[in-house]
Amino acid sequence: MPPRPSIRTWLATITLATGAALGAPPPTITLENGNVINAPILKESPEAVWVDLGASVLELARKDIASIQRPADDAGDAPTTGAPDGLFRTASNLPERDPESLAQLFGDAVIKVSTPSGLGSGFIIHPDGYALTNAHVVQGETKIRVTVWQQEDEDFAKRVIEDVEILAVNHHVDLALIKITEPDGKPFQTVYVHGTDTINAGQDVFAIGNPLGLERTLSRGVISTTQRAFEGMTYIQTDTQINPGNSGGPLFNLRGEVVGVTNMGIPMGEGLNFAIPASSVRQFIRDRDAFAYDKDNPNSGHVYTPAPTRSRLGRAPILRDADASDG
Repeated sequence: MPPRPSIRTWLATITLATGAALGAPPPTITLENGNVINAPILKESPEAVWVDLGASVLELARKDIASIQRPADDAGDAPTTGAPDGLFRTASNLPERDPESLAQLFGDAVIKVSTPSGLGSGFIIHPDGYALTNAHVVQGETKIRVTVWQQEDEDFAKRVIEDVEILAVNHHVDLALIKITEPDGKPFQTVYVHGTDTINAGQDVFAIGNPLGLERTLSRGVISTTQRAFEGMTYIQTDTQINPGNSGGPLFNLRGEVVGVTNMGIPMGEGLNFAIPASSVRQFIRDRDAFAYDKDNPNSGHVYTPAPTRSRLGRAPILRDADASDG
């Protein structure tokens, strides 16, 4: 009787069949026990990964996976659709992945925005260096530096870019569009902007930013509610940790799309943090000419100031009839 094949041999045989059928190199999944699986990934969640073995689907627990090595062009396989003006990208049919894998794919596009008065975060939406951050990060500032990272082997190389231009600012929505110029002219890594408003309470999300100057910090949580109203604006509420320095950074879903821009948390409020929804981001980018930045007026843009409060109670004198009282 011939010897029974090992699990490694069995998995390799299945892999060759599925990989050849698909005509593309599948990811390499290394398990904690040393076994290796080369098969297409059908779905991912924070707890498990489902792979296609041809005749069946295998569910792998995250705790049993040591690493996942993906093809270099894995992030570009999904069909993409440019926005009407082509300044940002949306995508469809992106697979779900774990935050660790997504941080490796899109982490290069997250930046640190520094000014003389403080710092925040941001993310690049166009290969030519167009990026978004919060308006309050750059408000009143003209000297801005941006720190970008580029993945090299197992780590990220950091460099500071001084050539930064503010293009548009909307203080009401708290968004600013900036442009970074790469000295060597190479294109920047970019993110996908969520193209729809289909997000749900309880959905897993994660943020990447620079809280308190701690660069490239990843925090994760869920969407607490999709519509939290403050001062005429609707925000995404999340329990993902947001601290000073996270402002302007991306809030990702598990498909790697930016569903919101982190902009505030409630001091002393545990898990009460907020992000500007992607719908407001898309509208701001499309209407950016209406909020064009004026270099001679760093506070330019539409600023809606509250009405002055009354100095005393009662009906205004101009509204009183000649023989009427305040009653």
